[in-house]
Amino acid sequence: MPYVLLGLAIIAEITATLSLRASEGLSRLGPTAVVVAGYLISFGLLAKALMSLNVGPVYAIWSALGTVGAFAGGVVFYGEPVRPVTVLGAAIVVAGVVVMTLGGGVGHGR
Repeated sequence: MPYVLLGLAIIAEITATLSLRASEGLSRLGPTAVVVAGYLISFGLLAKALMSLNVGPVYAIWSALGTVGAFAGGVVFYGEPVRPVTVLGAAIVVAGVVVMTLGGGVGHGR
């Protein structure tokens, strides 16, 4: 169940981050409401997941997949460019999370 919560937290964080651009500097009410709700939901779910998972690797997973998801969403929804160096950066972020997770494990045994 904590992994489901983590997955939902990541989805909420990506949604909130992509809505930041749509909010046009937090000047549009609808997208701004999605930003606020998305981050609140994301942090709430992340907090619940951390009740049984280790904070370091889980935060790394949450932030890395959020970063890659925001990058992919920017490409899909906003037509942002895909450059080799950007793809390399995303791959490095994911590789770092894999190494960190392998080194420290995710569950803390509760």
